[in-house]
Amino acid sequence: MVKKRDAILNTAAKLFSEHGFKETSIADIARATGVAEGTIFYHFKSKEDLFLAILQEVKEDILREFNTYRKESEPLSGLQMMEEAISFYLYLAAKMDERFLLLHRHYPYKLAEVNPVCRGYLEDIFNCLLDIFEQAVELGQKDRSIAPMPARKNALIVLTMVDGLVRFRDYNLYDAAALHSELLSAVRRMLRNPSF
Repeated sequence: MVKKRDAILNTAAKLFSEHGFKETSIADIARATGVAEGTIFYHFKSKEDLFLAILQEVKEDILREFNTYRKESEPLSGLQMMEEAISFYLYLAAKMDERFLLLHRHYPYKLAEVNPVCRGYLEDIFNCLLDIFEQAVELGQKDRSIAPMPARKNALIVLTMVDGLVRFRDYNLYDAAALHSELLSAVRRMLRNPSF
């Protein structure tokens, strides 16, 4: 049985991702959850507090998924690790589509400008993702499958490419799965050590 707090979080996350933070009222959440507005305020001080609780949950879910992925994954080279990390990111974005859509909305970043807790959650999420790509570049430089280059900057470029593809999918602009092999080819060309 789902606890009321969890039901409120799940319903609010769905509504915020579909309609946006400003366009979703506490009354909308209460109606969709089947609870009184007072019940929501019993668990959360404000709509912003509810949003931050969702963001914290998103952060914990993504970190947990990637930590599990890291423990289970044993690539042969840094370039292979990069390819597997990209594929896993796309898989995770599809599995957690509402959560990623929420991250791709404008509101979290506006809130992060004035709310250090929100900023911290967003930084944790994107640093986790960036760290995985950076580790792949560093491993590839050690095993010589990836050319010498600034690891963090190139990891950021890869993350931007992959996340951009997920945004296409989130907004129904293009089928991200249809570009999977082309994305991997582009990353290989960008990173591959020509002397390897």
